[in-house]
Amino acid sequence: MELPTMQQTPPSVSLPVNLVADLQDSLLMAMTDLQRLEGLLDHATSNLLERFGSANQALGHLSAERGEEFGPIRQSLHQAVTELQFHDMATQLIVHTGKVLQSCAWRLADQTMEPEEGEVPMDIDPMPERPSPVTQSEMDAGSIDLF
Repeated sequence: MELPTMQQTPPSVSLPVNLVADLQDSLLMAMTDLQRLEGLLDHATSNLLERFGSANQALGHLSAERGEEFGPIRQSLHQAVTELQFHDMATQLIVHTGKVLQSCAWRLADQTMEPEEGEVPMDIDPMPERPSPVTQSEMDAGSIDLF
């Protein structure tokens, strides 16, 4: 005996349009804040690199006059520049999180709000497949492992 197949519909929740609009606005504001954070990180990293370069150059002039007693300081500056790879990881996380927030905001609007007459449907970017583009969890020497 064969059982009849029942078509299952995905569960749905009815939400007031005001709530959805407020949530979408909040997601987009968070996205904007992440973009501002990315700009601040870019600015700080640029300043750090410039200052490290100036310090390294000054030490180069001093070490030429006084021998290589400044070698350990120069080595520390080189390691500090290497550790600025944190900027790359942070930027990747910010961009990834921004894409997730934007996808949520647009998907929420698409699923909840009725399109106006003559409105072209939105082309929604797919949600990123990977949970995070960066797997780094610490910044100890030798522990940098991107992707």
